[in-house]
This record gives sequence, C-alpha cells and structure tokens, in this order.
Amino acid sequence: MSTSEVTRIDGDTPTLRLFGLLEVIAQKDQFVSLQGLVEDTGLPKPTLHRMLQQLESAGMLQRDGDGRQYSTGLRLRQLAETLLLNNTVHGARHAVLRRLVDEIGESCNITALSGAEVLYLDRVETPAPLRFYLHPGSRVPAHCSASGKLFLAQMSSSQRRRLLEHSPLEKYTEKTIVDPVALEAEIERVRRDGYAVDNEEFLPGLVCLAVLVPRGGGRSNSAVAVQAPVIRLPLAKLLDLLPKLRRAASALEQIEFEASGDGRDSA
Repeated sequence: MSTSEVTRIDGDTPTLRLFGLLEVIAQKDQFVSLQGLVEDTGLPKPTLHRMLQQLESAGMLQRDGDGRQYSTGLRLRQLAETLLLNNTVHGARHAVLRRLVDEIGESCNITALSGAEVLYLDRVETPAPLRFYLHPGSRVPAHCSASGKLFLAQMSSSQRRRLLEHSPLEKYTEKTIVDPVALEAEIERVRRDGYAVDNEEFLPGLVCLAVLVPRGGGRSNSAVAVQAPVIRLPLAKLLDLLPKLRRAASALEQIEFEASGDGRDSA
C-alpha cells in the first residue's frame, strides 16, 4: 500500500486515536486482522495490538473467525442504535411521518439496518381500528421486510451472502421467501424498481411498501415505509401510494442534509 493510501489515525490523546481506529474498522464490511490494519493505517503492530486489546476489553470490538480477526462489538453496535433512536432530528422526522399517516390513513415507520435485522427508528400508528402494533425499537428480519430488501439490494451479492449466511432464512408465513435463488431474484427486482414490498411475508394479513431515504448518491441506511392490513389495502392499491411515500422520503433527506451541516450557508 502506498503512503497516499494509508488511513491516518490522528488525535491529540490516546482516546481520540482509539476512536479513529474504531472509525476505520466500522467502515469495513468484513472482519479485519491485525496485519490488515497495519497495512491500512501504517501504525506499528505492537501499538495496534495494544489498541485492539483496549477496545476489545471495553466491548467495542470482538474477535471473530479464527480468533485473529476483529469486528464491531456489541457495545459499539448498541451505541450506534441508541444514537439512531435518539437522534436530535427525531422531532422533525416524526412530523414528516405524522403528515404521511394523516395523508394516507395507514401506519408508517422509519427504519435502519442493524446487522441482519431492520430496526424501527420511529413509527406513527393509524387511527383505524384494525392495525399491527410495532413500536420504535422493534426488529424484524431483513429478508422478509420491505425495508430490509431495500438495504440488501444496496449490497453486493458477496456482502449479502456474508450477512445472511449466519442468519438462516426463517419462514414466518407461507409467502416468506426462504430460497436463496428466489431471494436474489426478488432483490434484483427491488434494485431495478427502486421500491420494495412485503406481501404478507412477515405477518399474515400485513402488507408493506418501502422506499429508501436518498443519501446524496451514496448508500442509505434509512427507509420510510407504510404498513396496512391487506383486507383494507390490497397490494395493487398499496403501490398507488408510491408518489406520496417518495415525497416523504425527499423531506426526510432534506432534514438529514440540514442536520449534517451541509445545508448551512457558506458565508
């Protein structure tokens, strides 16, 4: 690796340098080894070994594979999920979600990918008497949820295989797609169409339509979805809601853009 390709681990204190190393590891979509990190960062092997031990003892990293590889630890993942659930832009996002529910009359939610599951960041229920209760913090398997299919569709086939191979494709209903070949075909359709549906694949009688919240051309870890009983909203009518769902996704994109600081005036 050339010097220009080395990722610098900067920081005025040991703690900041540990955070820098965590950032490098969190960007990887596979296990990392000590030697690989030496090549990525240019840091001495003894220094990196000591840093990895500190992060592992704190629960921020864990050993995987043959014990010589590392991945993000439970404590770090929980921290990331807590930040997503309690983000300072929650109020603005919730308002968008509430307007969407008022407009279409069905329950809507905002989700993110967490491991091989979809995490509900926010949700507004329909006032209609027949509903399915799924509160913020709920998790559903990625392979049988509309949002999950969107997140999977952004990955390469090898990334999907690596993510799902340790999480068997459980059959929740008669319509759950558990055949890997059929799932790949479904994900290809999602990638082509730009939206995903859950056609009673997680819960009998529940249908769902989801679109990604755009992220400046990059990979998005946010989706907005509508869920409804199929008896009230058949799949054909559900697809009619795509324009409204996409408008909500654009509004959420603008909120995230402004919260990131990119929307500030340059003056």
